[in-house]
Amino acid sequence: MLGAEELAARLAAAVARPPVRVDDRPGPVAAAPSELLTPAAVLVPVVAHPEPTILLTLRGRQLKAHAGQVSFPGGRIEAGDASPTAAALREAEEEIGLARDAVRVIGTLGEHVTGTGYHVTPVVGLVPPPLALRPDPAEVDEVFELPLAVLLEPEAFSWREEVLLGRRRRFCVVRHDRHLIWGATASMLGSLAHALGAPRPV
Repeated sequence: MLGAEELAARLAAAVARPPVRVDDRPGPVAAAPSELLTPAAVLVPVVAHPEPTILLTLRGRQLKAHAGQVSFPGGRIEAGDASPTAAALREAEEEIGLARDAVRVIGTLGEHVTGTGYHVTPVVGLVPPPLALRPDPAEVDEVFELPLAVLLEPEAFSWREEVLLGRRRRFCVVRHDRHLIWGATASMLGSLAHALGAPRPV
């Protein structure tokens, strides 16, 4: 079991290490100029239970983009956002009703570039239980928690190959009994696990 302060210290030490930028774009797309990417930020909420968990969302199946996929709360960085951290906190409050002042911001993981053209900053935040959430039904079908310990197990991550949008893609998958956690979300979870001392999924 980890106390909240010990957990915060471990997370702070992890995110303080030199960040590793992850580019999930396939082949030729990866050569596109970075200025063509859309800046975005997500909150990686770590819930300080005695056995810590990661808070995740299942996006609404009616959405036009990434419908029904597992994700972190987050989105585009808007003109009024002072920083990626401000954007991540704003989006988390809008999507799941997580109050900004309830999040203890620890730091950021390495930036992730997605195959859909986003340049994402993952912001790690510690959240005390019990959670008082109000998911927006227009955006979120479900909020659920993944035990942090799962990410540190050798068999937590695997790789799949499928044809997506006419192109064969190899992507990371995180083991879960109910949901398919894949793509950028799985990749960011891999970065968090690696920062905490687990081998990077290869």
